[in-house]
Amino acid sequence: MNLARRNMLKQSLGAGTALCAATTLQNTGAFGQTVQTASPPSRIRIGVSTYSYWHFEKVKYPIEKVIENAARLGFDGVEILHRQMESEERSYVNNLKRMAFSLGIDLFFLSIHQNFVSPDKSRRQQHIDHTKRCIDLAVQLGCPAIRLNSGRWGTIPDFQKMLDAGGKEDPLPGHTDDDAFRWCIDSINECIPHAEQAGVIMALENHWGLTTTVDGLLRIYKAVNSPWLSINLDTGNFVGDPYSQLERLAQYAIVVQAKTYYGGGVYYTRDLDYHRIAKILRNAGFKGYVSLEMEGKENADQAVAKSLKVLREAFA
Repeated sequence: MNLARRNMLKQSLGAGTALCAATTLQNTGAFGQTVQTASPPSRIRIGVSTYSYWHFEKVKYPIEKVIENAARLGFDGVEILHRQMESEERSYVNNLKRMAFSLGIDLFFLSIHQNFVSPDKSRRQQHIDHTKRCIDLAVQLGCPAIRLNSGRWGTIPDFQKMLDAGGKEDPLPGHTDDDAFRWCIDSINECIPHAEQAGVIMALENHWGLTTTVDGLLRIYKAVNSPWLSINLDTGNFVGDPYSQLERLAQYAIVVQAKTYYGGGVYYTRDLDYHRIAKILRNAGFKGYVSLEMEGKENADQAVAKSLKVLREAFA
């Protein structure tokens, strides 16, 4: 192809791109007529975490009921909190999968807990094995991704006090934060081949500990440097201005957990502008799931529905 023709094609493609702003395409119908078809805008899907209905109270809120609620309210999918599951028995897991499919609900994310921050190699191995087992569990559920934590030192045992300290903890005596980052990176790297073989993406969350800061989160993410490790953005887990931090991380995110706090937060309350957050994510090209985590004290039956309305309006 000569240069002049290539330039003509580029000009033609540019004009076509401008026309796409009107979201109208011309196609040829079965009888040769021109058919005008609308090119639908990309729609960010909205899911709900089972955590929205259960904040680690003594009695677990049934995941089956969350799936039913999600279908009734108009969510696209459900994120399952692993600790909320009644068991890992095949019959239980398969029933969740069957229910979700029959109601038109995606099971898009399995949110698990682990802690790779320990000088004890055998303890880190336990959490590596746990992560691999949960990857297999995600396969059985049909979840394409799992939530990953870095873990934390635990030198402030009380979770609320750790939050009050801005997520910062002193290292264990005789160790440094550099040790913790090395343990975490090495542990995730041990899980990467298993994730790749299973076809399950691990999404590292800004979930306190080593990932309290953007720099800490990106240090782990970039050191692992694998397509099987992505980032799960939690809109409520930032210290200080969330928007500048969201802008730095949005390009790497595959899932976004959207916090709301109706009735006041269980741990704290954030005033989040979801129209602004939606703009940040769209500008970064985000096309994944936004997963509601309603972390307020108001009854979930009311607060989840109100939260969905806020997110639908913001991400419309």
